[in-house]
Amino acid sequence: MTFQPVIPGGGIVGWRFLQRTYEGQFQIYSSSLVNERETKYFLEEIGKVLSAEQLVSDRRLLQVALGAFGLEGDLDNRFFIQKILEDGTQADDALSNRLADKRYREFSDAFGFGPGAVRKTALVSNMEEIAQTNLTARFEIAVGDSDETMRISLFAQRELSDLANSASSADTKWFDLMGLPPLRSMMETALGLPSSFAKLDIDKQLTEFKDRLFQLTGSDDLAQFSNPDSVEKLTDTYLARSQIAQLQNTISPAQTALILLGAA
Repeated sequence: MTFQPVIPGGGIVGWRFLQRTYEGQFQIYSSSLVNERETKYFLEEIGKVLSAEQLVSDRRLLQVALGAFGLEGDLDNRFFIQKILEDGTQADDALSNRLADKRYREFSDAFGFGPGAVRKTALVSNMEEIAQTNLTARFEIAVGDSDETMRISLFAQRELSDLANSASSADTKWFDLMGLPPLRSMMETALGLPSSFAKLDIDKQLTEFKDRLFQLTGSDDLAQFSNPDSVEKLTDTYLARSQIAQLQNTISPAQTALILLGAA
């Protein structure tokens, strides 16, 4: 039986507990027999994979490969994933470059099966990193089974600082964030944006995102999240607003204000 992460409560209090106990809980989870067996299989077999077709034909390998990028929901979409891999990322019309979700581009690039690319399945260090990232992502899924906001918060700790530190332009970073569903969801909630927001023209979304972030932090540049303290403050705001949304029909305005003040 796989270890189920312990989260004693929701909101900021539950998040602080998860932060304090993360290393110990993750170690117990990753060392379970199921996870050790799947990691070992992946590392032993992935170097033998020479094509996208071979990868998608081995369900156990594909599960780890997709899981590392948060794409485990596509495990049964073999033809779609094969196309993503075979198209690669170098051509503008490659399928992964035409999708809003940029995780597909990262996934395709990680294995190097596309035209002009160098196959990476024989690169041991690269495949070890994918196996480790899969364990991290699977732990986050297990956390999400108890509280989805905690899963998104863990994802943000991994990905938001990387995005902030990328060499891309300020607007490109925003578009990349909008193409990562967990980060987008977190930012929309933290900035108090309505569910209908995604229906706006993409450029209007960019303007509104930047305006709202400026109001919250004094800057509209995602580069600010290269600072862990800034990531933590955004996470606290996200968790507080998520908690309010869950309790809005049962708590008073004064209690709502206290929750928001606790996140400040």
